[in-house]
Amino acid sequence: MTSRGTKYWSSGSIPLIGPDMLGEIIAKASDISIVISEAGTVLSVLINPEHQGFGEVSNWEGRDIRDFLTPESIPKLEAQLERFMVEADDIRAIELNHSDSDTFGFPVRYTFQAIGPDGAILMLGRDLRPIAEMQQQLVKAQIALERDYEAQREYDTRFRVLMDVTNEAFVFVSQTSGRIVEINAEAAALFGGSIEDLRGASFAQEFEGRRKSEVVSGLVSIAISEGQPPLELTTRRARRSVLAKPTAFRAAGERMLIVRLSSSEDEEAVADDLTENLSALYQEGAEAIVFTDADGLVRSANESFLNLIDAPHLTRIKGRSLGDFFVRGAVDLKVLVENAKRVGQMRIYATKLASEYGSQIAVEISATWLDDQRNPAIVFVIRDTSRAEAVRKTKAAINDEGVRSVMELVGSASLKEIVSETNDVVEKMCIETAVELTRNNRVAAAEMLGLSRQSLYVKLRKYGLLNRNDS
Repeated sequence: MTSRGTKYWSSGSIPLIGPDMLGEIIAKASDISIVISEAGTVLSVLINPEHQGFGEVSNWEGRDIRDFLTPESIPKLEAQLERFMVEADDIRAIELNHSDSDTFGFPVRYTFQAIGPDGAILMLGRDLRPIAEMQQQLVKAQIALERDYEAQREYDTRFRVLMDVTNEAFVFVSQTSGRIVEINAEAAALFGGSIEDLRGASFAQEFEGRRKSEVVSGLVSIAISEGQPPLELTTRRARRSVLAKPTAFRAAGERMLIVRLSSSEDEEAVADDLTENLSALYQEGAEAIVFTDADGLVRSANESFLNLIDAPHLTRIKGRSLGDFFVRGAVDLKVLVENAKRVGQMRIYATKLASEYGSQIAVEISATWLDDQRNPAIVFVIRDTSRAEAVRKTKAAINDEGVRSVMELVGSASLKEIVSETNDVVEKMCIETAVELTRNNRVAAAEMLGLSRQSLYVKLRKYGLLNRNDS
């Protein structure tokens, strides 16, 4: 403030302010202004016209201000009034929390000023909600950081324990530097060194006759290709022949490889055991297993499948279409075969089998496309769910988008409208799934849903799916 301004305000030459302007000046100088008597009765309330977040406060006038304070704020107000009566010129601001049955609570910082000879007190208040909200955000951010830190520690501990107790040999390698980032004890034993010596060492230099670029690029090529055999290497220290099977991933922007190492001799023994175990599983397993050609014609089936369809022996069904044993026939088979060929596998497809004598059995089918051989095949794993369905509780699985759309209706629509919206969400999901599974085959989709073609077209048009599917 300039010297002229100081003199102006201290010389007693302040111009008189008209009563009609004083209220407006006080209102704009604070967020909320309250005039109370010495006993605490509210004489007047003014709200800043640019700050309308206090709700309806006109009903405060004529009532005790304590009626609009939270219990912990009442003693603070009474103590402040006592101090104000003794030393009105040296009084600090206090924070009070307002609350009543009509509006929500809000914190305000008040300064006290004596006005008039009748003992009236002017309380000039500043809304503290923006500060409180910022404090809450800071607290939430701090809590989130602490949770992230604890989660990071938990994940790191799990990783260390997993690397320590697993019987597999794993090495984490940086694609950029080609150095070992992390290694477990099993892998260190294959290399013939310790974890401390190998961590940070060049991965390629731990093998004989291989350059860094050759090893790393070879592993990356295997990782990004499908059906590639492992890379065979010989360790430099222990002179052991190992097979390296890599998987590429990215962590915090850095490209990494996790390399699974196994001894060549151990792999051969495991392969023999695996063949024997898989053969026993096929012959004696509880799940029905069927191998077909690319068109779904049965090549082989185990005893569990023969039991499901009441077939006396394999020769009775060999060469027949697997669709002959589905209630929906070729529709189910086409969905399974096309999706298995398109994405490699299809999981938990629910349908019904029809036995040789007409009885129906509820099943779940998983199909896998085996195309990495000269005679491609499809393997179907079929599980009997008829007993499970008798005791299984129905679980409605609605996607997050559908749940959110329904939740948003609560409070703005009636229960009848909300239920109608839920039905529309589920119906649309089912239609989209059927059309996708049948690859936009309207006839197959209608049969799968138990609808006529005309009804399906009506529903496609209703949900805006007709033009999208045609395109």
